[in-house]
Parts: sequence; C-alpha cells; structure tokens
Amino acid sequence: MNAVVILLVGIAVLAIGYLTYGKWLAEQWGVDPKRTTPAHELEDGNDYVPAKAPVLMGHHFSSIAGAGPINGPIQAAVFGWVPVMLWVLIGGIFFGAVHDFGALFASVRNKGQSIGEVIATSIGARAKKLFIIFSYLTLILVVAAFASIVANTFKATYDEAGVLDKAASAANASTAMISILFIVVAIIFGILVYRRNASLAVSTIVGVAAIIACMAIGLNWHPIYLNGNVWMVIVGIYIAIASVTPVWILLQPRDYLSSFLLYGMMIVAVVGIIGAHPTIDIPAFTGFVDSAEYGSGVSLGSLFPALFVTIACGAISGFHSLVGSGTTAKQLDKESDARPIAYGGMLIECALALISLCAVGYIWHEYVPGGITTPTAVFATGISRMCAQIPFLAGAESVIYSMLILAVSAFCLTSLDTATRLARYMFQEFWLESGQTYKDVTGVKAILTNPYVATIITVVLGIALGMTGYSKIWALFGAANQLLAALGLLAVAAWLGKMGKNNKMFLFPMAFMLVVTIVSLCQTILTNVKNATAGAGEVVWCWTRAGIGTLLVILAVVLAIEGVQTISKGKRK
Repeated sequence: MNAVVILLVGIAVLAIGYLTYGKWLAEQWGVDPKRTTPAHELEDGNDYVPAKAPVLMGHHFSSIAGAGPINGPIQAAVFGWVPVMLWVLIGGIFFGAVHDFGALFASVRNKGQSIGEVIATSIGARAKKLFIIFSYLTLILVVAAFASIVANTFKATYDEAGVLDKAASAANASTAMISILFIVVAIIFGILVYRRNASLAVSTIVGVAAIIACMAIGLNWHPIYLNGNVWMVIVGIYIAIASVTPVWILLQPRDYLSSFLLYGMMIVAVVGIIGAHPTIDIPAFTGFVDSAEYGSGVSLGSLFPALFVTIACGAISGFHSLVGSGTTAKQLDKESDARPIAYGGMLIECALALISLCAVGYIWHEYVPGGITTPTAVFATGISRMCAQIPFLAGAESVIYSMLILAVSAFCLTSLDTATRLARYMFQEFWLESGQTYKDVTGVKAILTNPYVATIITVVLGIALGMTGYSKIWALFGAANQLLAALGLLAVAAWLGKMGKNNKMFLFPMAFMLVVTIVSLCQTILTNVKNATAGAGEVVWCWTRAGIGTLLVILAVVLAIEGVQTISKGKRK
C-alpha cells in the first residue's frame, strides 16, 4: 500500500469525523459559547487563567501528545497496517475524541474540577476516592517514566573508567542546552503577552524565531555535561517549581511555543511522505497473534486485547481526561473552544499516529530483524529518509533526524510537568470534600492539601521511582492508562445522564474499553503468577505486578458496578 494513500485517506476521514460527529456531539450536550467558563468565573492568576484558543490548543496538544502516538502505532504494526489504521480512525473519532471532549466539557460545567469531582457529583464520594487513588498512582508512573526519559536524553556518556566521553555526549548535551534556553524564551514570551499586552501574532513570530535561535546556539554551544542521576534531581526541581508557578508564566507560553515544534515536525513528515510517496512494506494483516518474525523479538501476544492497549494516545488515552479536566478546563475562554481543542486535538494526534505507521512501514525490513527498534529512532529514521528522497532535501537527512528527536524529547518534558501539576491536583482533591479548597480546611488536611506540600510529595515519589526501577512495573501502565479511559467515559456518561443529556455515545466505548483492560490485566496477572511460582525472573517483582494488576481489576469492577447502577437509575427516572 502506498503511504500517501494511507495518510490522505486517513486525514480525510478524520476531517469528516470532526465536521459531522464532533459538531453533533456539541449540539447534543448543549455547548454554549455565551456561558461564563470557570477560567473567568474563578480567575485567580495562578491556575484559573483564560487563554486564547490557539494558546490553549498549544498547551493541550503538547501535553497529550508526547511520544505516545509515535510509540504505539509503531509497536502495534506487527499486526499489519490495516488493524492499526482501523483502530486509529475508529478509535480516534468514536472513542478517544468523544472521551476527551466529554471530559473537558463535564469539567467546565463543574467549575473546572477534575474527573474525580465529576464522579463525586454523579456517582458518589466513594467512587471519587477510588478514582483519585488510581489516577494519582498512574500519574506517579508517568512522572517516573518521563523524568527518566528526559534525564536519559540529557545525560552525558562516560567510559568504563568513569571518564567523560564528550564526543558521545554531544548530542545529549545539545538537547539539554536547547531545552534550558527554550524555558527562558517561554518565560519571556509569557511576560510579554500576559503582562505587557504584546500582540499574540507578533510575539508568536518572535517566539518561533527565538526557538530557531535556541536550536542554533544549542547545537554549537553545549557546555553542560552531567550524569543521569544529577539530571533526575534537576528535572525534579524544575517540575516542582513548574507545578506551582502561575500557568501564564511558564505552562501556557512554553506549551504554546512547543506546539510549533510538533506542527513543524508533522509538516516535515507530510512533505516527506508525499514527496517520496513510497509503498510501505508492512503486510496488510499478519494474523491474530503476532509472529516472532515481526518486530524486535518482544511479542505483544494476541491482537485482542494487545492492539487496543498498545495504541493508546493515537486512538484513546485516559491521561487525556486528566489533562482536559485538570489544566485545560481551568483556562478555557469559551465553551465553543472545547470542540477544536479537545475533539480536534485528539484527531490531530490520530494523524500523527498514521504518520508513525508510514514511518515504520518505510524501514520495515530494518525494523523486523531488530536493526532499528526504538520507536523514536524508527520514526525519525523513516521520516528523515523519506525527506532525503526529495531533491531539495537530499542533504538534510541528518539535520531532520536530529530535529525530530529533539521535538519528541521536548514533548516528553512538556507532558512531564503537566503530569506533575495534575498529580498535585489529585492529591489535594483526595483530602477535600466537594466544593472545598485547601484554604477551607484546617489541621493535618491543611498541611497535606497545601500546594507546595502536595507538590513535594508527588515529585519525591515520582523521581524516586524513576531512579530505582519504574520499568519493572511500567508494563502495567498501558492497561492502567486504558482503564483510566474507560473510567473517564463512565464518569462523563453518568454525569450527562444525571443532567438529562444524551449519553448513549459513551456506552459502547466504555463497555469495550472495560473489557479490553480487564482481559489485558488478567493476562498480566496470570503470566506473573506463573513466572513467580516457577521461579522465573525476579520473583518479588512478579508478585508485585500481579498484586497491582489484581487491585486494578477490583477497582475497575467496583467503579463499573456503581457507574452502571447510576446510569440505569438515570434512565429509569
């Protein structure tokens, strides 16, 4: 199959979905552009700050994207390009975009509070507590993983004698320097736009030019060479500060400017695919169980449930509901902005997933035998080689490769500090009753809900896990993330039903994702119990994974029962 056909057909289908189904959802739920949003009603200059649609789109898209829509489709390509494309398109339009749009809308109608509070008002206080515990633990995993990814992207290389190898460390040092300079540019941008009332258009042009300058400086001057553990500590300090800093200073401007990196990356990829118009070598369908002859030697197992857990951010991801209801809802200027930002943002991510599919298809014969297996490297190699086939880009392969790697690293950092802020919100909400803020409580609760205390606890847990072996339980994250999506769908469905609005579009996606995640978790539990009893691998970690998986299944079943009962009562009424 020609890569151009896959890309153009996919984009056309996504556009039709946005214009028809997305519009229908807004009409069904009663999205009102004249209604005052929490960003205006509760504006505090810190978390609740109205943002213009392009700026908020930059924050939301940068936060939800990361490396997810790149990793998932590349890994799932072992099942063939047809299953991947179908799940990205169907999942994106009818599952993921509905989930994201619904979560943002429900949060906006609940004073910008999280999905946990939406569950409290529609299902019950106990369900809220269970959801927050699960969400917080999932976010700690995100912080641990992304902090480790960023530190590994920045760290210096040392030889066996402990001597710094500057030549081998140059690329990482450049990435670190560019990232530091980029943060400075973002702060200046925020001050100019929000405190000096500078024109957004002019500031954007200057900001993008400054990003290019940062890249030029970082590639030629990068004096900072530190090991991974030192970078982990520095990243921890950074995300602690970013989590409590007013959003207009860093989060909004940094994510807005970061989005241009991703937009630029996608434009370069589209130019490469159309210019090279290659025939991808991935089989249309390889079977219901991935074969050992495909991929890097790590089997995903059976197509169901592996496909639907492996491709998360490119089709549906529970993390998106936390972003939408955690930070985006507090900055939404008008309700009508919710559809392009949440529903549209998810579909742009689907387009990135299709681009990733084309990238792995172009170098399939290197990916299959294990020559190039790291998803980020697969993506950058595939796209840069396609671009090199275009005459005017023939000599730019190495530059494009480096820029693509840099863009992905930047989005990992963006998702990292957003996840930290979200975890801080979750930790605070756990100790508060509905409608309370940390200013309304006293005693121990006043200490635990203090933004600085909640942030320190979150950062210490996340960084500590990242430094001591988060990878040993990271395999559970895929299922946990999709379970979070199922619970997000359940929460919004229950809330819409209580509000007397149409929630039928949530019922099948919710049921499907619950089944997928429970089956996947049960497989993980059985595999780890089998390995533990046979003495295979690290027995303690096998039992740990089995235990965590069991808790997640119990949580899913309890919340599903309570949610279905709530939805059923709403129907009877």
